[in-house]
Amino acid sequence: MLELILDSLPYPVVFVDTGHVIRYLNRAARYHYYCERGYDDLVGKSLFACHGEQSRQKIEQMVEKLKDHAGEMLVKVNARNQRLYLNPVRDEKGQLVGYFERFEMNLQL
Repeated sequence: MLELILDSLPYPVVFVDTGHVIRYLNRAARYHYYCERGYDDLVGKSLFACHGEQSRQKIEQMVEKLKDHAGEMLVKVNARNQRLYLNPVRDEKGQLVGYFERFEMNLQL
C-alpha cells in the first residue's frame, strides 16, 4: 500500500541510506532517471552515480547536518522550476537511517 501511495505522487521521490546507496525510487523518479536522463537501474547503486562532484559535496554536507538532527532542507530550484528538498528518515530513537530527495513544483500564484 505504501508503494502505491508513493507512486501516486506526481514528483520524484528517491530514498537513499546513510551510505548514499539508492534503496527506492517511486514511479515519477524512475521515469525521470530512466526515461528522461537515460540511466539504468539505480537501485542498489550510489546516489553519486547520477550526480556530479559539486552535487556530491553539497549532499554530503547536508547529510552531516541531517545527522545533527536538522529537518528538511532546500537543495536548489532546478531548470524545470522544481524545488528539490533533502528530507531525513529517522528510526524510533531519532537516529538517521537515510534520507530522501523530493521534488515539487514551484508554483507561481
